[in-house]
Amino acid sequence: MLALFLLPLLAVFIRSVNAEFFDYAFSQQALSALKLSLVTSTVTTICAILFGTPLAYILANWKLKYKSWLELLIDLPIVLPPSVAGLALLITFGRRGLLGSTLEIFEISLPFTTAAVVIAQMFVAAPLYIRSARVGFIGIDKQLEEAANVEGANRWQLFREVMLPLTRKTLLSGAILTWTRALGEFGATILFAGNLEGVTQTMPMAIYLGFERNLGVALALSVVLIVVSFFLLMLTRRLEKEDS
Repeated sequence: MLALFLLPLLAVFIRSVNAEFFDYAFSQQALSALKLSLVTSTVTTICAILFGTPLAYILANWKLKYKSWLELLIDLPIVLPPSVAGLALLITFGRRGLLGSTLEIFEISLPFTTAAVVIAQMFVAAPLYIRSARVGFIGIDKQLEEAANVEGANRWQLFREVMLPLTRKTLLSGAILTWTRALGEFGATILFAGNLEGVTQTMPMAIYLGFERNLGVALALSVVLIVVSFFLLMLTRRLEKEDS
């Protein structure tokens, strides 16, 4: 089992190490894809934090009707096949989609744009942050909340001065997982955003294109993604150990 996990990754490194590695890794196509991936995944993570944190707090602390079904709906994109996620986004936001005519009134076209990349990444990656944040908020001792209420703290003060400090490592861990997932997103993006160089061609897209046209570029970008993902996961594990 360990060989199954290790050998494919090792094979990528072995095949990619050659005299042309840096030429491929720093080619214009590779750098453009890397820049777009970093920008879109960062925007996705920021949006997940801004909108996902309040949602996770509500799910963890408020008594809502059908809350379990709502949590199931939020977690569903994590296990959906990427092709299904991309198709769902396309028939929702596409020109002939559910909201297509409404968006056209405001002269907004989302498919095959950089915004579509962010939306696709949000759809598949943000649930990871919400799930992590929800677990963090649930784990807070209720006595601390009661003590803050006795001291006269309102909901915002309780959230800002008690909840956030106590869950900062959990939130950061969720943000890292979200950023990593968004960085490697492929299936939903290619269906909803396409593969336009400089516009929607992220690193996974460039790897896919390189596999067809130039294997050297695909291998070089694969190495970069593996290294980045490895260090981000190491950081996540370290945070989890410090929190335990």
